[in-house]
Amino acid sequence: MPQAPLTDRFGRTVNYVRLSVTDRCDFRCVYCMAEDMTFLPRQQVLTLEEIARLARTFVSLGTEKIRLTGGEPLVRKDILELVRDIGQLGLRDFAMTTNGNQLDRLAQPLRQAGLKRLNISLDSLDPERFRAITRTGRLPQVLTGIDAAREAGFDGIKLNVVVMKGRNDDEIPELIEFARRKAIDISFIEEMPLGTITEHHRGESLCTSEEVRTIIRQHHELVPTTADSGGPARYYRMPDSNIRVGFISPHSHNFCATCNRVRVTVEGRLLLCLGNEHSVDLRRVLRANPIDDDRLRDAITQAMDLKPERHHFSSDGDVQILRFMNMTGG
Repeated sequence: MPQAPLTDRFGRTVNYVRLSVTDRCDFRCVYCMAEDMTFLPRQQVLTLEEIARLARTFVSLGTEKIRLTGGEPLVRKDILELVRDIGQLGLRDFAMTTNGNQLDRLAQPLRQAGLKRLNISLDSLDPERFRAITRTGRLPQVLTGIDAAREAGFDGIKLNVVVMKGRNDDEIPELIEFARRKAIDISFIEEMPLGTITEHHRGESLCTSEEVRTIIRQHHELVPTTADSGGPARYYRMPDSNIRVGFISPHSHNFCATCNRVRVTVEGRLLLCLGNEHSVDLRRVLRANPIDDDRLRDAITQAMDLKPERHHFSSDGDVQILRFMNMTGG
């Protein structure tokens, strides 16, 4: 029987968990990781059985939404087995964030396994620029994957665009038109200062959500909506389209007051905030208590006291968090 919902010191109910299933990825996006990455040894990575056990335990503590992230979750061997296990937990929402590279073959099996929604990263519609941003990605493969996802019948599909000045901000109108044609929601994300990169200067590349809205409004009216995805995005609609346009603004519009989520890294560290290093080692608890989940429940419940009131990202390019995005999955 579910216990009382997880609540932090500031009265926020935590009912949304993002589980990273791998730190590996078939792309090397410039804002996410270094070109030459060192990945974790296998023994440091949670097994699929341990991730499923974590999911069950969080659900017993009132979790209503789980999102699988990476790295790229679809490069994890036997990922469909994990999706099936979590898909049977009766969640209100079960989602995955993916780069779309494997969706041409996995979209339908994922939907059949119980996955409800997909967020697909798409930072450019220009093949050469897409290759430059992802370093290894092929745009046609991802576009085929998006179409496969649409055909698979997910409850919802959303495109995620990390906007960088001088890199892809000129494509905002084209990306909006693409989303309108495909009848897919789209969110624009301010780049987050996670991990030390040398490929570009984050302070100079930051394109704020307000700047993106100004560009869109040159082509379409944007009407604020009260829609709540259970995540950090603020949504708008266009009068002549059914899609939603979201903005995730860790710099320009702090969304911490309503934060309802925590993250578990692929190493099993429970992160209470994306912009904070406070964490609890759940892998140690899992492996020290292979049968009894009481210690695991206690560790998760007590960790809520570590959840900070807010994060503090600077907009000048300084890196406050040394771990790369592929370690936590966004």
